[in-house]
Amino acid sequence: MSTGRLEAFSDGVIAIVITILVLNLTPPKGDSLKDLLGIEHGVFIYLLSFSLVAIYWLNHHHLFQVAKKINSKVLWANIFFLFSLTLFPFSTAWISEHLFSLFPQLLYGLVICLADCAFLLMVITLSKSNEEPIIKADFRKTVFSILLNIVALILGIVINPIMVCLVNLLMILLWISPNKKIEHFLG
Repeated sequence: MSTGRLEAFSDGVIAIVITILVLNLTPPKGDSLKDLLGIEHGVFIYLLSFSLVAIYWLNHHHLFQVAKKINSKVLWANIFFLFSLTLFPFSTAWISEHLFSLFPQLLYGLVICLADCAFLLMVITLSKSNEEPIIKADFRKTVFSILLNIVALILGIVINPIMVCLVNLLMILLWISPNKKIEHFLG
């Protein structure tokens, strides 16, 4: 089975997720700069979530550019990955309203951790169905992300709930630049 249909379906789901993210961003009640500054928490969380979903899409895109064949395990791993991404709008909406509260922060961190685990599962299933070793290039980085998310959740419980978002903001810096090995492989 080729990757074309899977990529098109995934692109569609991710586009819908990103669209729903922006629909959760509520405009200010008034028409002044002060009113606009009053929604800064929502804008911050929207930008964080948008960036994370965009990074997941870019890495998904790179994976499937390298992969030549897929099987049913890859399809199911991809569906699980897409499911995890569909949880972003809900957790983003909740945390936007309660940025400094523990349970919205924990849910947000768990959604990110779930997406990382699902991405890792996809890397593993793709590497088993393809001989190309470059597919495993993001394996260590993804495991590190999962561990970093666990640390973020612990810091959110022990120190301050906002630590979940702050650590994930740092994680964007880890993932913002594409994997050089994959970039070189793709030419």
